[in-house]
Amino acid sequence: MDSMKCEAFLTAVERGSLTAAGDQLGYTQSGITRMIRALEREAGFTLLVRTKHGVQPTANGRQMMAVFRDIVQAQRHAAEMGADIRGMLSGVLTIGSYYSVSAFWLPKILKTFQQQFPKVKIHLREGTNQQLSVWLNEKSVDCCLSAEPTRGTICDWLPICEDDLMVWLPPDHPMAGAATFPIDALDGAPFIITLPGHDTDIDRFLEQEQINPDIRFTTADPYTTYCMVEEGLGVSLNNRLTTQNWQGKVVTIPFAPARHISLGLAVPKLKEASPAARRFVDCVMSSL
Repeated sequence: MDSMKCEAFLTAVERGSLTAAGDQLGYTQSGITRMIRALEREAGFTLLVRTKHGVQPTANGRQMMAVFRDIVQAQRHAAEMGADIRGMLSGVLTIGSYYSVSAFWLPKILKTFQQQFPKVKIHLREGTNQQLSVWLNEKSVDCCLSAEPTRGTICDWLPICEDDLMVWLPPDHPMAGAATFPIDALDGAPFIITLPGHDTDIDRFLEQEQINPDIRFTTADPYTTYCMVEEGLGVSLNNRLTTQNWQGKVVTIPFAPARHISLGLAVPKLKEASPAARRFVDCVMSSL
């Protein structure tokens, strides 16, 4: 099967749209449609269906996705290896990233990497721990900059640093001037939680510490949570890196006893990484 057709199908599934897939890959919508139909003829069954929300894979199409990813990755690996041998490394990297890492670490890393390897194109996928774990297991990303993946995630883990967990307090909170914040003081406290049920650092912390705050609000974005804390609607928590460049009146205080998360680089299989992925790993490890 042709790798370009496989990539057209995978991109359409990932983006949920034939038009978006065409924009990303440099084809028209009709061009993407023709490639997917040709792939369906080769497979002997329907791979993709249209819905009012876009496109999604059929049950058979979903079963074929791992095979199609292997075909695309094998073609990219061969092309990158040839370019590497010629001293002109090129290719495409798909990098998964934690939201806070995307904002604070990645811009500088990508600037350095692009200066060294300008022919390598990069697609960035931001997500939660839960999403990153899925992407690593299905090998739809070349690597992830994230918190340490949970058990069951198939990857090689390269730790980079330990990042402190911090409580977020409104500026008029009674403990806003304290040097540390006792963990058990969160029990029953009015709380704003970001992306509950997505294996976030907050989810992990509350489960490990067996803390039950009074959850008043849920959000889908850490910055929204931050702004709500600033307005006095509750308290929250996150890793120190999240607020590194944010300007606001929220008071961030470390816990007592101190708690931290391990941040690093997860690669589906380092020994099987493409030349471009290996160069990116080297760039990350030397930059941080």
